[in-house]
Amino acid sequence: MKRLILTTLTSALMGLSAGAMAEDLSIGFADPLSSLDPQLNNHAGDRSVALHFWDLLVENKWNKLQPGLALSWKPLDDKTWEFKLRPNVKWQDGQPFTADDLIYSYTRARNVPGSVATYAGYLRTIESMEAPDPLTFIVKTKAPNPDLPLNLASIHVVSKHVGEKSATEDYNSGKAMVGTGPYKFVSYTPGDRVIMKRNDGYWGEKQVWENVNYRYINNAASRTAALLAGDVDVIDKVSVSDLAKLKQAPNVSVYPYDGLRVMLLQPSFNSSPNPYITDNAGKPLPKNPLLDVKVRQALNLAINRKAIVDRILQDAATEANQWMPKDTFGYNPDIKDIPYDAKKAKELLAEAGYPDGFNLTMHVPNDRYPQGPETAQAVAQFWTRIGVKTKVEVMPWAVYSSRARKNEYAMTMLAWGNGTGEASYALVNILATVSPEKGLGASNWGYYSNPKVDAELVKATSEFDVAKREAILRDSVKIVSDDVGIIPLYHYKNIWAARKGLKVTPMTSDRTAAQMVTKVDAK
Repeated sequence: MKRLILTTLTSALMGLSAGAMAEDLSIGFADPLSSLDPQLNNHAGDRSVALHFWDLLVENKWNKLQPGLALSWKPLDDKTWEFKLRPNVKWQDGQPFTADDLIYSYTRARNVPGSVATYAGYLRTIESMEAPDPLTFIVKTKAPNPDLPLNLASIHVVSKHVGEKSATEDYNSGKAMVGTGPYKFVSYTPGDRVIMKRNDGYWGEKQVWENVNYRYINNAASRTAALLAGDVDVIDKVSVSDLAKLKQAPNVSVYPYDGLRVMLLQPSFNSSPNPYITDNAGKPLPKNPLLDVKVRQALNLAINRKAIVDRILQDAATEANQWMPKDTFGYNPDIKDIPYDAKKAKELLAEAGYPDGFNLTMHVPNDRYPQGPETAQAVAQFWTRIGVKTKVEVMPWAVYSSRARKNEYAMTMLAWGNGTGEASYALVNILATVSPEKGLGASNWGYYSNPKVDAELVKATSEFDVAKREAILRDSVKIVSDDVGIIPLYHYKNIWAARKGLKVTPMTSDRTAAQMVTKVDAK
């Protein structure tokens, strides 16, 4: 009985907030977690969790490359990169980290069984890898790739000696959770939480928090309630409807930051009849109207972005006219804001041969993007006003993503993170012609394909001159904008809230990690 009481008490203490235990932190996070395997899926929730356990060869913090497991890197020629590795880094089982771990990691990440959002795009240019000594890593590329260090800054490094005898289920069970990162694995309850403890043998700066309770709370109102009740110390992706309440709460601090993530719509470019695009009588159309650029232009002009940002996002976003926000690498300042012009939209529909419009169903996840379903409903109303009678179907992310990636839907929603901080990331993953063998188009769920865009991507990813490369990326933005390959809506602001005495400072895009949370004097 005494042992049972002690066990119960210990479990309860693990769930307490930092208000009760000064070295403990509880985080309520929004993005679903598909796996603890850090190389399985390029999903926001997976990547946030991975930051605790696994390191990166090169760190991309504050949109600037910095040393990680590599202390330095340089091109030896146009197709060869040399990385000098950090000495005395050990895996959490005491084994030394070496260049052989990198070769294994990047080979594995190209083809992880069961992946629905592969990391292969980051590795598409690698021809060969070698380790002349334990602390030197050489990469040869198929073509010049000035972005290779940035590409590798997105792939977490796993160990060869554990990984080569492990599968994804071994990461989920904890058996393979042997990283070099700042935290050690304790337990994982799918759909609920990850418990971790500080890695006191970590090669980097000692972490503030001894124990971290990383809780998945997908409902925004529930996250807010948990913070106000003291059940968690920090929440991410604060709901716009809760902003005013949290700002007025005496024991809460709100931390908003301009973000990189863009909310966009992906039209289907499938030429086959689609059950989600019909005529006004409900019969499938013989040809997909979304293949006509005039129809896509009409849909683009029919959306009142300002109204959506003001009324639905309530100042938690900024209007988007392209996938990158202002003052980022590749943003094209010559692209003007997309006007709201319903009259012109109707004219374009008529010119395309649809004067009476057609029926369209848009699919969106109901547990993924803040204000996503509400945004979709607003867009549907705007499109219905010009004759494209639109209804919205919402579903869980797991169902939505598996069908969307097969291009089964007519119109899908994607909140793209722009995680590398520059424009080529989206070109590779959501705008390049889908080619799994080349690692291109992994999140191009509409199967958009434009030879001009593909050509710009080739040029951009082989140009070492920074100014020339940025000019190429800006040209690619113009091509996609003119072609309406995607329909950008807005850029999210990243908003965290924390109990008084804590401060949240972003590291990488909109990831959420315990390393971002520090102590400050409560006032």
